[in-house]
Amino acid sequence: MTDRFIALIPVLNGAVSLGGVVSACVPHIDQVLVVDDGSSDGSGEVAAKAGAKVLRHDVNRGKGAALKTGFQWAIENGYAGVITLDADGQHLPEEIPEFLTAHRQTKADLIIGSRDHLFGGMLPRRRRANMFSAWTISFASGKHIPDSQSGYRFYSARLLKKVRLRSNGFDMESEVIVRAGRHGFKIHMIPISLGFVDGQSTSHYKPLKDTLRIAWTVAKALVRP
Repeated sequence: MTDRFIALIPVLNGAVSLGGVVSACVPHIDQVLVVDDGSSDGSGEVAAKAGAKVLRHDVNRGKGAALKTGFQWAIENGYAGVITLDADGQHLPEEIPEFLTAHRQTKADLIIGSRDHLFGGMLPRRRRANMFSAWTISFASGKHIPDSQSGYRFYSARLLKKVRLRSNGFDMESEVIVRAGRHGFKIHMIPISLGFVDGQSTSHYKPLKDTLRIAWTVAKALVRP
């Protein structure tokens, strides 16, 4: 039986860009799943019209919670892996096959689309925040992770079944790297391109506050199994 994979897109009020992202994913993957995390702009309806399966949170619960809802659905429906990407057009769906090829070739359980070769195009405060987070998470996970904040990733079902994720915010994406590394799962990086590289176009990331939040999440992941 051939392994099946899904593209998972969490969204909060991303109707303007979401339809195009879903449509561009459809030719490259077995299933597109959108988790509408309490949107008020009709994002779920847009996603369904573009060809996605849609799950909805009635209230906003956070990016991590939306991803975990999608992960659970993928596991329950027998998918072998999940590729996550953002709804804003930053991640290019035509690069999905590169993640699948990397998984076949390396057997890695977590593959991160790295933007470290593009950090020079980011605003300085965002670049410094990314570099600090990457150093912190590399130390905690025992793996060299040049870009720890990229949301364009492949997760194997094996990893998702084994690793318990506690965070519900965007810091869950940092937590999972630490837990994957400490459980001995293989982590691999591949370079990706971006629809935009300044790190701010649609981001709500607050460099100081959110970097500290990531550091706290990483610390908790080190002491809690």
